[in-house]
Amino acid sequence: MDFGMPTLIENKNLEETVSLCRELGLQFIELNMNFPLYQVSQLEDTAYFLRLARENGIYFTIHLSEDLNVCDFNSEVAEAYRRTVVRALEAANKIQAPLLNMHMNHGIFVTLPDTKVWVFEQYKEQYLSAVHEFCTLVKKTAGGSGVQICIENTDGYQNFEKEAIEFYLQSAEFALTWDIGHSHVCDNIDEPFLMAHKERLRHFHIHDAYGHKNHQTLGTGEIDLRQRIGIAQACGCRCVVETKTIEALRKSVVWLKEAGYMDL
Repeated sequence: MDFGMPTLIENKNLEETVSLCRELGLQFIELNMNFPLYQVSQLEDTAYFLRLARENGIYFTIHLSEDLNVCDFNSEVAEAYRRTVVRALEAANKIQAPLLNMHMNHGIFVTLPDTKVWVFEQYKEQYLSAVHEFCTLVKKTAGGSGVQICIENTDGYQNFEKEAIEFYLQSAEFALTWDIGHSHVCDNIDEPFLMAHKERLRHFHIHDAYGHKNHQTLGTGEIDLRQRIGIAQACGCRCVVETKTIEALRKSVVWLKEAGYMDL
């Protein structure tokens, strides 16, 4: 099973990140498009990324921006996001990145005296129309390339999002990411949905958590890590060790080695 590292804000450039990845014996780096270093225009310098990957015996995955909203009701905004995904898919194919990780965007909600109404739920027909349009675009762009968009759980899928994901998963270009820390801090509300589709799991984000604090060093929290990593192994998934600091990443790699998941 391959283990990788996230984009860490302490690393000033990709060369530093690659050096750390090699030092720790990890197989890949998840490039985060929330960072200015990894905007789509940078990713399109594909020769640079390919050279670094080949020279260092690693590969890349890509984390799409968390602001991504391909269903925005402003058609010009939605089109900009969709075009960004198309360009990122094309770049991923060229740098041999197997997947793009994507969050579902909840959109906004309106608080009424006795309830909370999600606007995407209220206007679900328009929302799902945008979902179908995006899916068609992804299939046209990535079909046959082997590159997938893996949808990550965050703080609990809304019902309209589950319906959208069910539609996406009808296409081979989409799969699932299980973030085990996100699951923990929202009382594992998404676990039944994820396990119902476990044959579509391709990617894991692993970090420990306690209470409502996640992204903790492996082995320092409340998650049954062996059980979760066991699911990742059984499903043939790769795992990003998604801590937020270099120190936490180093300690997490030590935990993985001592637990027998990586060579000492």
